[in-house]
Amino acid sequence: MASIGAWRAEAVDHRREEGPPPYERARRPGEPLARRGEFAVHGAEGSVRATDAGGRTLWTHTFAGRPNAAHVSGGRVLVTTDSLEYTPWGFLGPAYLLDLADGRLVAELRGERGAARGGGRFLLGLEGYGIFETREYDRDGAETDRWASYGHYAVGTGVRVVEADRRVPTGNRVVRLLPGGTVSPGPRLDDPQPPKPVVLPDGTLLVLDGGVIRTVGRDLGTTVLARLRPLAAARTIRSLRWDGDLLVATVAEPHPADPTRYTVDSWAFRLSPTGAGS
Repeated sequence: MASIGAWRAEAVDHRREEGPPPYERARRPGEPLARRGEFAVHGAEGSVRATDAGGRTLWTHTFAGRPNAAHVSGGRVLVTTDSLEYTPWGFLGPAYLLDLADGRLVAELRGERGAARGGGRFLLGLEGYGIFETREYDRDGAETDRWASYGHYAVGTGVRVVEADRRVPTGNRVVRLLPGGTVSPGPRLDDPQPPKPVVLPDGTLLVLDGGVIRTVGRDLGTTVLARLRPLAAARTIRSLRWDGDLLVATVAEPHPADPTRYTVDSWAFRLSPTGAGS
């Protein structure tokens, strides 16, 4: 197992202001959902299309919905979608497994969040209505494994999950998925819905867990990298992302009297390695 370096965070800025919460960054016009080699996969309401290195459209696959993400592996592309109409699963739409060469539909699946593995394999997770699971599918859309875990996926030498069960009290952990449906538990989390983690070059995960930023190594060992402040409201919206060479944690809390207004705190940190760990 690769060793994980220890990290130090130096706080360089903290700001508090009124403003919008830190929603996921919108894609720039023309920015693809995914890119692999000479292929790029673009999404629009009702369709996805693949282009070559020169921008020429190779194929278009149409459907009733709106694509929100795409993942490419081994000549296949997995597209997760939002429904245009409310359904028993809210606005969750089908997940489409397509042939990257010609856009042919290989399989129609169900899942909210996906990730690519090698050799045309994909992870597809679903949470809600008593379901909290991740399934693995092969290039033909056949299920090859299943785990009782769901959240943000970090795929590298293996698969780690920053779980997001949306329950209070939460049972979330950072876990590792092992073959045969085995879930290896790691550190507990206090946050029922942590935002997407940041993955450092050495494989360390940075997880914004309530009012702290945690590091989680490949061995699932954890330390507290930085403490922000206790959260005063449960309905916060949070993000952790790079801004240039600075790590920025943002927490937006709605006003008690006006939930459409937010107080937004942003902390900026400069990261540096402190040496090798185990």
